Amino acid sequence: MEKNIYNKLHKVQKEIGTISKDSKNPFYKSKYFDVNSLIKQVTPILDKHNLLLLQPIKDGYQYSIIIDLDAQKIGSAITYYRRYTLQSLLALQAVDDDGNLASKVKPSKKTLHLNTPDFKNAQKN
Repeated sequence: MEKNIYNKLHKVQKEIGTISKDSKNPFYKSKYFDVNSLIKQVTPILDKHNLLLLQPIKDGYQYSIIIDLDAQKIGSAITYYRRYTLQSLLALQAVDDDGNLASKVKPSKKTLHLNTPDFKNAQKN
């Protein structure tokens, strides 16, 4: 199995070959290739070589990123990416389980009540 991403991309390019314009634009009387058709064609070839295509929009720009992944990690990477981008987009609060697990810090479960010494001390810090 090929490990170098550039070698993988070269093999993908050879397998895809020439892309044909398969859709018609009646307004301009021209042909173009449909992006959905293109993605449908290239995704199985990328999958075969353990490559993942992402097309995020950041700061008003659309990026196309190809990530070289272990086949077993593709599903978890997609889920992770979708979860955290949606959480960020909607500004959702969440406990950082991954960060806490990585640093072996357990979140405090202590409850602070108004007008107690602990509450007043927490306000000072």
